[in-house]
Parts: sequence; structure tokens; C-alpha cells
Amino acid sequence: MKALAARRHHPMALLVILLLALVATGGLYAALQPQTAQAEAYTQDDVEEGEALFLANCATCHGRNAEGLTDADGSTLGPSLIGVGAAAVDFQVGTGRMPMQHSGAQAARKPPQMTEEQTSQLAAYVASLGPGPSVPEEQWLDASAGDATKGGEIFRVNCAMCHNAAGAGGALTRGKYAPPVIGIEPKHVYEAMETGPQNMPVFNDNNLSPSDKRDVIAYLETLEETGSPGGISLGDLGPVTEGLYAWTIILSLLLGCAVWLGAKAK
Repeated sequence: MKALAARRHHPMALLVILLLALVATGGLYAALQPQTAQAEAYTQDDVEEGEALFLANCATCHGRNAEGLTDADGSTLGPSLIGVGAAAVDFQVGTGRMPMQHSGAQAARKPPQMTEEQTSQLAAYVASLGPGPSVPEEQWLDASAGDATKGGEIFRVNCAMCHNAAGAGGALTRGKYAPPVIGIEPKHVYEAMETGPQNMPVFNDNNLSPSDKRDVIAYLETLEETGSPGGISLGDLGPVTEGLYAWTIILSLLLGCAVWLGAKAK
């Protein structure tokens, strides 16, 4: 015991304690970190092909090194892509939002301009610039393994205020909008939650786990399959369109009656 007590005052004792604490902290973090859906591997050829695609199609706005560009008055032409990850590229390019058709408040969805292979190569290059969210594994996109009831709760709490409870989308401020999310490919729904494109907040694995995101996908697919059991959906935009539709019919009937009565009086 005396020998142990003497060693406690050794100059290296504090360093040993710190090293043990770091090892223990790292081990606990590795054991307790949340489950993620990020697992992908790209070859060097993919990265090189992706770089060539980037320079030909993206560097004009995002810079030759993907560091982002601003114009003379300080407005952003294209944000930095360092650290956005492969998932962001796969979403933006796979849905046709990038390359943008024209500048505006928001990039609109359109037919993709690149093939799946080119999109994957471009994602490989951007992923090589810095760590970021990756393209999700297939197991997290299988709606049949998700819980649509739980997904509906998550969607109504986190998404319905912009995308509408029925997933029909809605208007935002300054020309921006939340697009419809019905009929969207599960991979792109997952990637949108993971990367937070445009005005959307980021729901990373610390906010919503991969299984939570899969539950949301299951809920959206349930909405698509269910359709509108009450009849005409009127865009699923709520009481405003329903009221306008009702008043249009009522006013048309009243005008028709007025014209008929006037003609009869003559």
C-alpha cells in the first residue's frame, strides 16, 4: 500500500489517469452512440469521375473547390458543399433540383439531368471533401418494416406545419414553399429529413433515428394508398379551398336563380 501511495505522487500519474479517462470515454461513446444509416464506399475512380462532373456542371456557382461563391454585392451564388455529404447531392441531383434551371427563391423539382451512375459519382466526389450524411441503406427505406401510426405522430409534430397534415405541401414566405411529399421516392424522403434541403430543418439521427425516418416513410406511403375516402380532395389544402368551393357553388346557384326569376318576371 505504501508503494501504491508513493506512485500516486509520481509526475506521470496524472497523465496515466487522463489517458485512461479518454480511453473510457471513447469506448462508452462507441458503445452508446445512436444507430445510423450511413454506410457507403466509393472507389477512387468514382471520385475522379465525380470531380469532372462537378467542374463541368457545378463549379460555376459552387466554386472549383466546392468552397462556395458570392457575387460582387456579397450575395451567395452557391453555398459551400464541403461537409454536406453524399445524401445531399443524391437528393438535390436525383430530384432534378440541381443543377438549377434558373435562379430563384427556391430550386424547383424537375426531371433529373444526370443518370443514377453520374449522380453517384458526383456524390462520391462531394463526400470525399468532408464527412457528412451518406445515402441511406435499403433497410431504412422499407416502408413495410415501418410503423405508420408512429410515423404519423412524428410527421404531425415535426412536418405538418409546413407540408400539411395530408402531405400536400403549402406556401411559405418570400416565394418559398414546402413541396408535396406524397408519391416521393422513399430514399429522397429520408435524405430530405437527413440533410434539411432549402428551408427544411435538419433531422439528423440525434433528432430522428433511422427507424423514426422509416416510420415517416411508412406513414406517407399509407396516405398515398388511402387516397381521399371522403370524395374530392380539393388539393388536401384544408377548409380554405373547401369553403371557396362551397361558396362558388352556392353563389352560382343564387345567381342562376336570380337570372331565372328576372327572366320569368318579364
